[in-house]
Amino acid sequence: MSTAPEQAPQTGETPPAQEPAFGWTPYAEIINGRFAMIGFVLLLVLEWVTHQDIFTWLGLR
Repeated sequence: MSTAPEQAPQTGETPPAQEPAFGWTPYAEIINGRFAMIGFVLLLVLEWVTHQDIFTWLGLR
């Protein structure tokens, strides 16, 4: 007899992927951060192309 514990046979199935949920979930925070980074870069490009800041571009000055 061996003293090694027996392991359950593995079926080869992977657990289902975590689906997006409502609220402050890690998935939602990652997506929100990515959109924020894209928006910030687009704002920098807008200011660089027009040579005006966002307040002037929106007509607030």
